Amino acid sequence: MDRLRNMDQRLYPIATLIIAVFLWQLIVTLGNLPMYILPSPLDTVNALVDDFGTIAGHAGTTLYESVLGFALSIALAFVLGILMDSFTIVKKSLYPILIVSQTIPTIAITPLLIIWFGFGILPKILIIVMVCFFPICISLVDGFEKVDKDYQNLFRSFKASKLQTFVHLKLPYALVNFFSGLKIAATYMIMAAIIGEWQGGTKGIGVYMVRTKNAYALDKVFAAILVIVIISVVFIYLIDFITKKTTHWK
Repeated sequence: MDRLRNMDQRLYPIATLIIAVFLWQLIVTLGNLPMYILPSPLDTVNALVDDFGTIAGHAGTTLYESVLGFALSIALAFVLGILMDSFTIVKKSLYPILIVSQTIPTIAITPLLIIWFGFGILPKILIIVMVCFFPICISLVDGFEKVDKDYQNLFRSFKASKLQTFVHLKLPYALVNFFSGLKIAATYMIMAAIIGEWQGGTKGIGVYMVRTKNAYALDKVFAAILVIVIISVVFIYLIDFITKKTTHWK
């Protein structure tokens, strides 16, 4: 029964995607739309195959920036999340600021970072950290808060130290929330890197998209978008796989 349910969950989105791609190809073909207006799925795949080497090189740079920024986001979220859980004054001081910080448009702060830190990978990494850090940190803090009070009282009754309570109770309990935050951050990760590359850079999938857009080679732009989607989906599935292996007891 569970296997059939899992097949249904996979079958419907795949079927919907196939129908959407078919309709897209049909509209472009019957409408005789020029490639600089809307390339067809076949044009997109051909562009990806023909320019694969160049796209792969740019995508590698974006992937490097994304993974490094994502790792720094996780480390920073853990440190701040633990501090906010351990010290009430830290949470009261920083939590509202974190919420307000998310109202700042990413595309507005990116040019400032480029002016301050140049056109290298540092501004892109900082943008990724700014975007990904928030959902991870907030999810982790919420997970710490949701620990059952009875469990905490049980640990106190056994005279467990704060470190023992954190390692054996709070951290495992918060893992589900933590991985939920990771999934959200993973969907923003590549996007944040590309926004940084749009604003200024010499290499990256965002730089490639700007160059091909300016040349009206929309088939290559769509090919780049396809690569971005594939990378993002792979990251989400990887996090989902790690989640199931790590929190199987849930």
